[in-house]
Amino acid sequence: MILKTLIVGELETNCYILGDEDNKMGMVIDPGGDFKLIEKSLSELNLEIKYIVLTHGHSDHIVALSELKKKTGAQILIHKEDAEMLANPENNLSVFSYNPFSAPVADRLLKDKDTIRIGQMELEVLHTPGHTNGSISLYTDKIIFSGDLIFYGSVGRTDLPGGSNQKLFRSIQDKILNKTDDTVIYPGHGPATTVGEERRNNPFLNF
Repeated sequence: MILKTLIVGELETNCYILGDEDNKMGMVIDPGGDFKLIEKSLSELNLEIKYIVLTHGHSDHIVALSELKKKTGAQILIHKEDAEMLANPENNLSVFSYNPFSAPVADRLLKDKDTIRIGQMELEVLHTPGHTNGSISLYTDKIIFSGDLIFYGSVGRTDLPGGSNQKLFRSIQDKILNKTDDTVIYPGHGPATTVGEERRNNPFLNF
């Protein structure tokens, strides 16, 4: 598997590029800005992007979505509960920035336990609400892309529209901490971590 992390946008969002080494098909997770950097990385990796997967609909995860869609023609995938956020600057929170924007509509609406396939690579969609109603994580082979659900030593905000403290901690308990300790977590912001590290040391996880 090809995996590259880019730190993009004003809020330093983690944008992930995944690809199949054999057929050079790939996906981009959370294109949160710096389109030229993403475009350059795709060219260097020689990947043809089939999907753009959004862990949720907040603006800091979708700033480069329009340009990336136009450049690649890839399908936009988002959970059905966050789909309306894309076109609405108030819902995606870009109304609070200097440049409110609407993003393209989704090509495919996701739900819990869906699968996303790229060549030999298969990711399972985990519906993990709490940060937003339609937040998702993606799981494959002891790797989780968690969006803004859980971070190294912290957890996602629940004070924004659609946020729920109860749902967030239930998602972490049921969908993240049920994985083995050596499962790597790639969050929406900040450094990667592991399930074991967060189970032992995350001060917010005092279940």
